[in-house]
Amino acid sequence: MNKTILFTVLSLAFGNTVSAQAPAAPALSIDEKIDAAVAPTAQFISDIIFYEVTIAGTPIPLILVWLLAGAVFFTLYLGFINVRGFRHALDIVRGKYNQPGAPGEVSHFQALTAAVSGTVGLGNIAGVAIAISLGGPGATFWMIMAGLLGMSSKFVSCTLGVKYRDVHADGTVSGGPMQYLSKGLGERGMGRTGKFLAAFFALMCIGGSIGAGNMFQINQATQQFVSVTGGEASFFAAGNAWIFGLIMSVLVGLVIIGGMKSIAQVTEKIVPLMCGIYILAAIVVLLVNFTAIPAAFAAIFEGAFTASAVGGGVVGVMIQGLRRGLFSNEAGIGSASIAHSAVRTNVPVTEGFVASLEPFIDTVIVCTMTALVIVVTGAYNMDIGDGIALTSASFATVISWFPLVLAGAVILFAFSTMITWSYYGLKSWTYLFGNTRAADISFKVLFCIFIILGAPMQLGSVVAFSDAMLFAMSIPNMIGLYLLAPTVKREMQAFLVYARSSKKQPLTERAVEAAQV
Repeated sequence: MNKTILFTVLSLAFGNTVSAQAPAAPALSIDEKIDAAVAPTAQFISDIIFYEVTIAGTPIPLILVWLLAGAVFFTLYLGFINVRGFRHALDIVRGKYNQPGAPGEVSHFQALTAAVSGTVGLGNIAGVAIAISLGGPGATFWMIMAGLLGMSSKFVSCTLGVKYRDVHADGTVSGGPMQYLSKGLGERGMGRTGKFLAAFFALMCIGGSIGAGNMFQINQATQQFVSVTGGEASFFAAGNAWIFGLIMSVLVGLVIIGGMKSIAQVTEKIVPLMCGIYILAAIVVLLVNFTAIPAAFAAIFEGAFTASAVGGGVVGVMIQGLRRGLFSNEAGIGSASIAHSAVRTNVPVTEGFVASLEPFIDTVIVCTMTALVIVVTGAYNMDIGDGIALTSASFATVISWFPLVLAGAVILFAFSTMITWSYYGLKSWTYLFGNTRAADISFKVLFCIFIILGAPMQLGSVVAFSDAMLFAMSIPNMIGLYLLAPTVKREMQAFLVYARSSKKQPLTERAVEAAQV
């Protein structure tokens, strides 16, 4: 009797383990443990940053409204400088206003390619396909609008980045939101607020650089590499993905150890090459489907304003397009101004013009080419999926071996993005911990270690967390841009007066000021 009672008590306490041992749960892998540990915090932060409101039955992230409102405001406030300044931007990149003796580390073209390498990537390949899958061809129109409006946000941010940068004794430069938030707002009597916003931005930028700018990039590159080297049967898929991460880590380390000059020397070669190959492939597909191009443009324009469009009607299509466009070119986030700040110039606004080309290249050209390929081939109507699979299948309708090219492009995109974001993270790190050799080396080593860790891991929550940190950067940055916009407008107007003059004097701050008199 006593044994029966004891058995009953134990059964209630431990289920059926007394009579029959249940199989032990499989041990969690390291990345699963990390994912589980980060998940609650990641979800909490993500819910705040990507908080949504419903308009016309469509959920809209407030962070998107924040970025879009800024882009529209700066476009109107500066008198459509994204359009008026386009010719000046091309002239500056071509070297018309070069200043060989000016402080800085890189040329205007190198600064542009370094910044573009941080934005042109998976968003242009997979993000566009996702937008069209959810919003139809009409989403393309709103992506283009996001790119055009984003040019104005980049103009303001990167002008300020150069204006308030720190030029160190060894000739290296530190610039970006950390500097213009702390120094620029300090000039306006908001020193404490500026320093707080700068520190907040720097902290978020470090997280974004290690997560979205590093681990996510190497993870996607590893998956693409595995898929073209045997899939699940590949050597790298059999628990050896870390080896691919190690190889990439060494390559990245060899580049970033040389600082911004080394990064710019690599990106000025990689960015034109990978963009050129990708656009050339797109042109081939479009030429083969030449007769379908007029119908594709009709579908894009009609879909942008058709209430019966997929994805929640007109509002849904608009949101999908604007979201992918702004998220792709990162206009308003502030990261690109860190790279542009290293340019050789004495006139900050010149780099603002150059930076405005970045969303044009990233979104208006590369994203639009991807969208056209998907639309003219009709692949978006097929049950292929979305993301990279849809883009790859679209190109493969004409170029059967394109998945191999795409794998190479993804790896190059990932590599260039990592080296650029290592610089963004480094400048944020040294802002918080001091511009010392120890701080410099410690971050670079840390960054390379995370490349090795990120290759084999499936860290959904870590990526979600880093994405949230990435877009959290836009909160302090946009506040600073609004408050410092009058400074940018004065410098813009002064340069435009100089550009319309005889330009007999070499470009200097004094020459620009004299042209206004």
